[in-house]
Amino acid sequence: MTDRYASFVQSAAGRALVKRLGLPDPPRLRRHHPGDPLLPGPALLGAATGGRLAEPIARILTAAGVELADPTATTPQRYGALLFDATGIVDSTDLRQLYDFFHPQARAVLPSGRVIVLGTAPQECPTPREATAQRALEGLVRSIGKEFGRGTTAQLVYVSGDAADDPAHSAGTITSLESTVRFLLSGRSAYVSGQVIRVGPGAASVPADWDRPLDGQVVLVTGAARGIGAALAKVLARDGAQVVALDIPAAGDALAAVANDIGGTAVQLDLTAPDAPTRLAEHLASRYGRVDVVVHNAGITRDKTLGRMDADRWDQVIDVNLSSQERINDVLLARELIPAGGRIISVSSIAGIAGNRGQTNYATSKAGVIGLVDSLAPALQKHGISVNAVAPGFIETRLTARIPLVVREAGRRMNSLAQGGLPVDVAETIGWLAWPASGAVSGNVVRVCGQSLLGA
Repeated sequence: MTDRYASFVQSAAGRALVKRLGLPDPPRLRRHHPGDPLLPGPALLGAATGGRLAEPIARILTAAGVELADPTATTPQRYGALLFDATGIVDSTDLRQLYDFFHPQARAVLPSGRVIVLGTAPQECPTPREATAQRALEGLVRSIGKEFGRGTTAQLVYVSGDAADDPAHSAGTITSLESTVRFLLSGRSAYVSGQVIRVGPGAASVPADWDRPLDGQVVLVTGAARGIGAALAKVLARDGAQVVALDIPAAGDALAAVANDIGGTAVQLDLTAPDAPTRLAEHLASRYGRVDVVVHNAGITRDKTLGRMDADRWDQVIDVNLSSQERINDVLLARELIPAGGRIISVSSIAGIAGNRGQTNYATSKAGVIGLVDSLAPALQKHGISVNAVAPGFIETRLTARIPLVVREAGRRMNSLAQGGLPVDVAETIGWLAWPASGAVSGNVVRVCGQSLLGA
C-alpha cells in the first residue's frame, strides 16, 4: 500500500507546503540492506561517572566497524549515533550529566541517527535513590525520540548487573548486549523508537557471521502466507534460518509460493484443530528433530463493538490469537522439541496495550499475549529458553488498506516518525529476538510503532 502523502512530502513542492503549513513531515527512513554499515557516520560515546558499560560498549562498536568520535574534538561534528552509559547515575542530582552530554549534540545527529542510553533496571538498584534516577531515564529517552526528528530513534537498554560474578552469565549478557546494540544502531530498527529493552543474565552465542546470525537454526513461522508472516519468512531465511512456514489450508497456494521463494518448507494446518499441536510436533520431530525458534504470528480480527459482538467472533479471535499459542507451546515444551537456547516469540499489538474501539476481542487476545510473555519468561529461564513479543502499531498491509481514509491517515501520522511501518520492520525486530546472540533478551514486549502516541 502506497503512502501518497509521504511520497508528496519528498517532492520540492511538498516540502515547501509542509514547512509553510506546519504539516506532518515523514522522513525517509534508513532500512537495512545486506552489506550496509551499521551507521551513516561516527558514534559519540559518553558515560556518567562510575558507569560500568562504557568499556564493553566501546569494544562492541569497534568490533562492529563503527568509528568512535573523539569526545574532546573542538571542531563541529555530525554523528550517526549518540550512546551514553548512565549506569553510574545513582541519585537524581546525577541526572545533570545527561543534559551535559546531550544538550550540545541535540542538532549534531545525522538523519536516521540513533540514540541509545544504557542503564540499570530500577528493581535491581540497591537504593531507592538510584532506582528513582534510573527510572527517570525513560522520560529522557522518549522525549528525545520525539524531539530529534529526521528519522532519529531513541532507546533505553537496561542491562542486568546480576551476572557480574558469574562468568558464563556475564558473557551471555555482554553478547546479548552486542546483538541489541547492533540491532538498534542498524537500519533493521528503523520503525522502533522510544522503547525500553531489558538485557538480563542468560546464555548467548556470538555468530560466525553477523550477516547470517541464524545459520543452522530451524524456525517455525505461523501465519506465513501473507503480510507480516511472509516478510518474516523472507527476513529469517535471509539471515540463514531453515524456515518452516505454516498457514491454514485455504492459503495453501500463497504459502507454497512463500516457501518456494525462500527455500523453506510449507505446512498447511489449522491451528484451532484439536489435534493441531500434536500434528505439528510430530512433523517437526520427524523432519528436523527440534525447532530452535517458534514465531507465533498467526492472527485474525473479527471487529464489532462489544455490545454488537456475537459469541463466535469472540471465541474465534481468542482461540487463534492466544489459546492456540498456549496449546502449541505446551506440546512443544513437553516433548522437549525446543532446546536450550531456543526462542519463543509472539506477535502482540499496541491494541493489547492501549485497547481499541470495536476490537475488545482482539485487544483482549493481544494483551493476553503480553501476559504469556510475562509468565513464561521467568519459568523458562532455567531451561535457557527466551520468550519475547513484538507489538506492531500501524503497519502498511492489505488489512490497514481497508481502514477508512481519515482513520488510516491518523494511524499513519500519530507517531514520532509520522508514517506507517512496513511488514519488514516487524520482521527485522523478530529476527533480532530470534538470534542465538540475543539469549539474555527475555521477557520483553518491543513495540514496532514508530513511537506511537497510542498507549504511550
